[in-house]
Amino acid sequence: MSARFDPGTLGDRTATIGASFPVAQLSGRKGKRYRYGISRTIHDDTLLDGSILFLRASLARRHPSLKQHTALILDMGFKPSHLSNTENLMKYMSLDQRGHVLAEYVWIDASSGVRSKTKTLNGPVKSVEELPEWNFDGSSTGQAPGENSDVYLRPVAMFPDPFRRGDNILVLCETWDSDGSPNKFNYRHEASKLMRTHAHEHFWFGLEQEYTLLGPDGWPYGWPKGGFPGAQGPYYCGVGTGKVHCRDIVESHYKACLYAGIKISGINAEVMPAQWEYQVGPCEGITLGDQLWMSRFLLSRVAEEFGAIISFAPKPIPGDWNGAGLHSNVSTEAMRSEGGMKVIEAAMKKLESRHSEHIAVYGEGNEDRLTGRHETGSIDRFTYGVADRGGSVRIPRQVAKDGKGYFEDRRPASNADPYQITGIIVETLCGAS
Repeated sequence: MSARFDPGTLGDRTATIGASFPVAQLSGRKGKRYRYGISRTIHDDTLLDGSILFLRASLARRHPSLKQHTALILDMGFKPSHLSNTENLMKYMSLDQRGHVLAEYVWIDASSGVRSKTKTLNGPVKSVEELPEWNFDGSSTGQAPGENSDVYLRPVAMFPDPFRRGDNILVLCETWDSDGSPNKFNYRHEASKLMRTHAHEHFWFGLEQEYTLLGPDGWPYGWPKGGFPGAQGPYYCGVGTGKVHCRDIVESHYKACLYAGIKISGINAEVMPAQWEYQVGPCEGITLGDQLWMSRFLLSRVAEEFGAIISFAPKPIPGDWNGAGLHSNVSTEAMRSEGGMKVIEAAMKKLESRHSEHIAVYGEGNEDRLTGRHETGSIDRFTYGVADRGGSVRIPRQVAKDGKGYFEDRRPASNADPYQITGIIVETLCGAS
């Protein structure tokens, strides 16, 4: 793969991006060669716009005579679908919207993915109650039959839009059928009822979302083409080339979440290379599910701009590699108070009694992850312990020392629905009504 600048603006000067080297080379008329670092390693046919922009800025800064290189031509048989012309886009993003507001309606589809479409509003809105209902073709998302395809979007939460900025917003919606009943994939509705019923317990949730970054070919970023990296060990919370991959995407997502008002509390590289984690919470009640779903939307949307694929698969790569989970930290006011350890121990017995019911809603493909290896418990039986990452539930050592606090349910897979997770935990510990 190579990239060159338009000869009409640079004569015979060419810039080549190596297929596996994080440098770009510029050849002049007299054969003199310059080397420039770019913002990230380019692998095969994966060309990231950020790298090109960095290269162009670097050349213009160091060699003013090259300021006019405005046309970058990819010397490839095709232009990758993810490659966008950022400079052209920004010209239009700064145009006056004449008082209008763009609202991106976001919902969860039949396969636990996110979908969205944009609605033009006449002006800014101050609360979610001001937002109109909308609808979509449910037959195209697996949420309704073709002969009765209208599914309705009811706004439940809104967030500042980090992509369009200004007064523009992101709108999280529940899905409802034409007969006025919640769509069968609307898990928020029942979870919200449970949270309201047991609001006096003051449930706090904090979820740890793990995910894997894949290239356009479906293989993890930074892994040898069709091969495997070195064994696990140096990658967890790693720093440096060869230990972490795609930090630019991770940092961009972090900032986007903060801008949107997501209560993102941290990030870290995970045990398997190209796998990352971020944490959302603690949040009370249904708010956690709302924030986690919007954070997933933001992650996929950010990755789209970098040409990366986000995988929430619980075991994206078979073999001796860690899976991806959605560890769920839980507490009630009683657990956080003096004597809370006894409340936590009582909760363990309740969780054990409904282990199979929890596993049923803790994510698809979880049987490939919950093997008793790679920091997981067995899918077939419930166990718990202090500081035990090989159990179904871990009680942090500091909690045991303090005699109060929270517990971590380590069973949920990375693709599990946070509404189903938090809903069944509340139901198991407090009852359905």
